[in-house]
Amino acid sequence: MHAPLDLKPVILTGDRTTGPLHLGHYVGSLRNRLALQDTHRQFLLLADLQALTDNAHDPDKVRRNVIEVALDYLAVGIDPAKTSICVQSALPALAELTMLYLNFVSVTRLERNPTIKDEIRARGFGRDIPAGFMCYPVAQAADITGFRATVVPVGEDQAPLIEQTNEIVRRVNHQAGRDVLLEAEAVIPRVGRLPGIDGKAKMSKSQGNALLLSASPDEIKRAVHLMYTDPNHLRVSDPGSVEGNVVFTYLDAFDPDEAEVAALKAQYRRGGLGDKAVKARLETLLQELLTPIRERRAALARDPATVLDILRDGTAKARAVTQGTLEEVRDGLGLFKL
Repeated sequence: MHAPLDLKPVILTGDRTTGPLHLGHYVGSLRNRLALQDTHRQFLLLADLQALTDNAHDPDKVRRNVIEVALDYLAVGIDPAKTSICVQSALPALAELTMLYLNFVSVTRLERNPTIKDEIRARGFGRDIPAGFMCYPVAQAADITGFRATVVPVGEDQAPLIEQTNEIVRRVNHQAGRDVLLEAEAVIPRVGRLPGIDGKAKMSKSQGNALLLSASPDEIKRAVHLMYTDPNHLRVSDPGSVEGNVVFTYLDAFDPDEAEVAALKAQYRRGGLGDKAVKARLETLLQELLTPIRERRAALARDPATVLDILRDGTAKARAVTQGTLEEVRDGLGLFKL
C-alpha cells in the first residue's frame, strides 16, 4: 500500500501525559514538529495509555496531564489547523492493533530493545516489570502504523523503537501477502538528546534535572546557574574542557550563531573565558525562547473550553484514520468477519 499522491506525508509523534514538557522535549522533537507541520499532515498523540504502563497506581496524574501537555503543544506554536492533537485512550483501534501486533514479536526481542533496557534500568524495575511497559514498543508501533505515518520526529534514544516498528510492519505485510502497512523513518535533530542541567545523560522530570517550558524567569536563571561545566576550570585563565560541559551543549542546541559558539569554545579551551560569561549568554537565549511560550501557555490555560474543543476535533480526525487502518489489517490477516 502506498500513500496517495495527493496527500502530504503523514507524521505521528506524541508524549506521555505524565507532566508538563521540558527543554529536552523541545530539542528532541517539538522543534522538528514545528518545522514540519507546514509540509506534512501531522498528528500529535497525547499518550495517556502509554503513561499508564508505569503509572497505573496514579491514573489521576495521567488524566490531569493530558491538558498540561496539550497546553505545552499549543504554547510552543503547534497550530491545530495544521496539526491534529488527539487523545490515545479515545482511539480504540490502536488498542486492537497492539493486540494483533503482539503476535508478531517475541518477548526476547522486546527485552533486547535498547530503549526498553535503558528505561527499565532507569526505573529500577529489575524483573518486576509491568507487562504493559515491556510491550509499549508494540503499542507505539500500533500508534505509528495506525496513522499511516512515514515520518516520526524523535530523539536519538527513541530510534530503536522505530526500527522495531518497521520489523513488525514487515512481518504483518509478509503474513498478509501484500503491503497493508507502511514503514516509517525516524527524523533525529542535530542535537538529538539534551542532557539534564546536572550533566546526566537525559533530562527528566523524575530526576529533578529538567527545565520546564513553562519555567519562570527565576527558575531559568537558577537552572543555568546550577548547570554542570568543567570542574577543573577553577579560574577564568584556566584552559577548560568543552566536551561534557552542559552549558556548551545547550549553546549548540539553542544559539543560532554557530560561528560565535565555535569561537567561544576555542577561547574556553585555551583559557580566558569564565563560566559566568558563558552562562550569561545561555540564560539570555533561554529567557528569550521561553518567555513567549510561558505567556501563551498562561493565556490558553485561562480558556480550557477552547483547548478541549481542539482535542475533540483532533481526536475525531484521528479516529477515522486509525479505524481505517485497523480494517485494512484485519482484512489483510484474513480475520473472521460477521
